[in-house]
Amino acid sequence: MKKLVVAAFFTAMMAGTALADTSLKLVEVITSPERTEVLKTLVAKFEAANPGTKVEIISLPWNEAFQKFATMVSAGDVPDVVEMPDTWLSLYANNNMLESLEPYLAKWEHTPGLSERALELGRDVKNTAYMLPYGFYLRAMFYNKKLLDQAGVKELPKTLDEFADASKKIAAIPGKYGYCLRGGAGGLNGWVMFGAAMAGSNEFFTKEGKSTFDSPGWIKGLTYVIDLYKNGYAPKDSVNWGFNEIVAGFYSGTCAFLDQDPDALIAIAQRMKADDFGVMTMPKGPDGKAFPTIGFAGWSMMATSKDKDLSWKLIETLEGPEGNIEWNKKTGALPVHTSAEKDPFYASEQFKGWFDELADKNAVPTTMPTYLQEFAYFKDSLVIKTSQEALLGDITPEDLAKQWADYMTKAQEKFLSTK
Repeated sequence: MKKLVVAAFFTAMMAGTALADTSLKLVEVITSPERTEVLKTLVAKFEAANPGTKVEIISLPWNEAFQKFATMVSAGDVPDVVEMPDTWLSLYANNNMLESLEPYLAKWEHTPGLSERALELGRDVKNTAYMLPYGFYLRAMFYNKKLLDQAGVKELPKTLDEFADASKKIAAIPGKYGYCLRGGAGGLNGWVMFGAAMAGSNEFFTKEGKSTFDSPGWIKGLTYVIDLYKNGYAPKDSVNWGFNEIVAGFYSGTCAFLDQDPDALIAIAQRMKADDFGVMTMPKGPDGKAFPTIGFAGWSMMATSKDKDLSWKLIETLEGPEGNIEWNKKTGALPVHTSAEKDPFYASEQFKGWFDELADKNAVPTTMPTYLQEFAYFKDSLVIKTSQEALLGDITPEDLAKQWADYMTKAQEKFLSTK
C-alpha cells in the first residue's frame, strides 16, 4: 500500500491532473447522506463568495474509502482538498503528498481561536500542520434506561466487572443483549479501550519500542471482549457489525450499551426519546481508570494542487467558526473552536456525558499511534481479520495479542530508527 501511494504522488505530478484554475476537487471519505448535504451547502457558500469557481465533490463510502482513495491517487486522479482521517495522516504526510498549512495558519484570523488540542493533533507529523482537524470523536458509553430497568440493573456500571454483570442480566432477557459489539470495520477502538482499562495503561509501546499488546494486562482486556461475545452478552452477528449496525442495534433496543462518539447521537436522538437513553463515562478497570479513545478528522490540501491559495480559501470556509459548527452539528464531532462552547447546541443535556468524561481525571483521553505509516493497514485490515478469528474461537486471545504486538513492534522500531 505504501508503494502504491508513493508511486501515485509521482504519477500525479507528471500527469498534470489538477483541474483548471477555476475548478477544485474535494473528496469526502467519512460519508453519509446527511454529511454530504451539509458539505454541499458549505461548498455553495464558498462558490458564491468566489464567483467563477466550481467545486467537484466526490464522496467515498467509508468502508472502502482507504483503498478507493489510494487507487484514485495512483491513477493520477488527485483532489485539491481531502477529508483526512487521523489514521491516514502519517501515510500521506510522510510521503510528501500533503501541503503544509503552516503559512496559511500564521495569517488566518481564526487560528488564535482554535483549541490547543486541534493544533497539536494537526501537527502530529513532523510537528507540521499537514491537516487542520475539524472535530474530535471522543468515545463514551450510551445506555438504554428501559432495558436496564427491565433487567433489574439499579445503578450504572462504573467498572468492568459491573459492566459484564449488567450485560449478563440484560442478555437473560429473550432477544436482548448487553453490549453492541463492533466486530467489523472500525472495531479497534473498543478493543483498545477495554484492553487499556484492564492493563491500567494506554501506553502502546515500551521505551525500547516493543508493543504492549501481548503484555498480561492487555491480554486480559482482549479476553474480556472475547468473553462478552462468547458468553452471549453481545449479538451473535455483531462479529461483522460496523458503525451503522451497532447504532441500529442500540436504538432498536436490541442491546443496552454502545460505546460511541457524539456522531452516533444524531441517529439515536432521531429514533429514541431523550428520556430513554443516556451517556456515561466508559467503565473503569482494576486500577480505577478508563481510557476513552479520542480520534479526529480534518481537511488537508494535496501537494499537487495547482491553486493552493484557492484550496486554502475552501478550507477556510469549511473550517471557519460558522462552517465548522454547522458541519459538526451534523457530523457529531466536538468542534475545534473554543467559541463553540457558548453555542446552545453544545450546552444542551445530550452532550453532558462527554463533557463529564472529559472532566473526569481518571478517564484519560487516548490517541491511537497514528504517526506510524503502517497504522492504517493495521486498523483497517489486520485488526478486523484477526479479531474476528478470535471472537469465533479460531485463535486464542494470546494468539491475537501476539499478532498485533509483532506487527506494531516492527512498525515502531522502524519509526524509531528514522528519528
